[in-house]
Amino acid sequence: MKQFLDVLIDIASTPAILVGLIAVLGLVLQKKPIADVVRGGIKTFVGFLVVTAGAGVVVGSLEPFGDMFQHAFNMQGVVPNNEAIVAMALTKFGTSTALIMLAGMAFNILIARVTKFKYIYLTGHATLYMACMIAVIMSVTNMSTVLMILVGGLALGLANTIFPAIAQPFTKQITKNDTVAMGHTGSFGYALSGLIGKYVGNKEKSTEDIKFPKGLAFLRDSTVSITLTMGIVYIIVALFAGSAFITENLSGGTNYIIYALQQAGMFAAGVTVILTGVRLILAEIVPAFKGISEKLVPNSIPALDCPIVFPYAPNAVLIGFLTSFLGGIVSLFIMVFTGTTVIIPGVVPHFFCGATAGVYGNATGGIRGAVIGSFIHGIIISFMPLFLMPVLGEMGFQGSTFSDTDYGAVGIFLGNMANWGGQVLVIGAVLSVFAILVLLTIFDKKKEKKAA
Repeated sequence: MKQFLDVLIDIASTPAILVGLIAVLGLVLQKKPIADVVRGGIKTFVGFLVVTAGAGVVVGSLEPFGDMFQHAFNMQGVVPNNEAIVAMALTKFGTSTALIMLAGMAFNILIARVTKFKYIYLTGHATLYMACMIAVIMSVTNMSTVLMILVGGLALGLANTIFPAIAQPFTKQITKNDTVAMGHTGSFGYALSGLIGKYVGNKEKSTEDIKFPKGLAFLRDSTVSITLTMGIVYIIVALFAGSAFITENLSGGTNYIIYALQQAGMFAAGVTVILTGVRLILAEIVPAFKGISEKLVPNSIPALDCPIVFPYAPNAVLIGFLTSFLGGIVSLFIMVFTGTTVIIPGVVPHFFCGATAGVYGNATGGIRGAVIGSFIHGIIISFMPLFLMPVLGEMGFQGSTFSDTDYGAVGIFLGNMANWGGQVLVIGAVLSVFAILVLLTIFDKKKEKKAA
């Protein structure tokens, strides 16, 4: 039984396999020829592996940048890291995390089936991380194992339904259609960036329409502009970090400026690979998902990882990352000045979440929306982990915390419910949220009948 459970968890938490199987299921339900089923499944599977490979290259180039930044400016504090805290938590809450994850995926499908919120969350690793955080919080309520899995699973299913729904009005403005949704744990922040862009910017002045002088027209190529911009940023940080630190600890003896340029190039290469993989996935998963939408959950929409929006605004990706990171630095100085725990900007979350926030801000507010939306997003993902830490710290995880906005929203909500009223308040809060979704669906149907 345990081996079977482990296999299910491995499949569910591996996006390439999970989404490949979803594509196969969708094509089978459409009664496509076996050749189309095999082709669609393999291309979706490979597309996700391409995205994963690109993300790995980006992360690999950002890690030494983070080390250089901390050394250059002598920063000490907490670096929010989803992988680090999940690794710690799984040693104690591995089984409950796995069961909550599976229950959460089932509840997500059920909620999509019975309510008007038709989002099927397909980002497996994000689901695993959220399940882990919920398992940690639920553990202090003294619920029975079965009750913890059911309530935790329902909470996870609700989160995986609500957050794509919150971001969807803005996602549609990016993609120009309603065939795909955002399935990443920064959706609350992305929606906020889109809302900010709507009120402070002008979407007619897009980041993708930035006018370059004739002699600099080559900068319209995103690979070129990302490489040059990140090259400058890396070199500046490398100069502050110093040759000795980089050559002795990071570059393996390579000249520190050459190493900085190499990492900037790797960053741009990773982004290029991600964009290629996303295009491959979208070409396969959207038509394949039609089968699931028609047969299992009518009108359902797949919610996919944040890089799905990168190809729509590559300039906003870079602008969003840099301004979000700047927001993190400003937040750091505020924390130092006020004497709180210092949250050091995590380069990886500021890239993936900040870049995505930039795309959302640009969709509603153009250049100004991308800059301001991402900057405020950077501040939020600096202070949210600070407010989340006490909830997790009481459970033995001081010194580490989750980074993205959805973890903060769910963790702070459930954590405070658990601290204020134990299992009774947690159960009541989760059931109340589910009831609200059902009531909204009923109200919507009545409104449609009146209109007809």
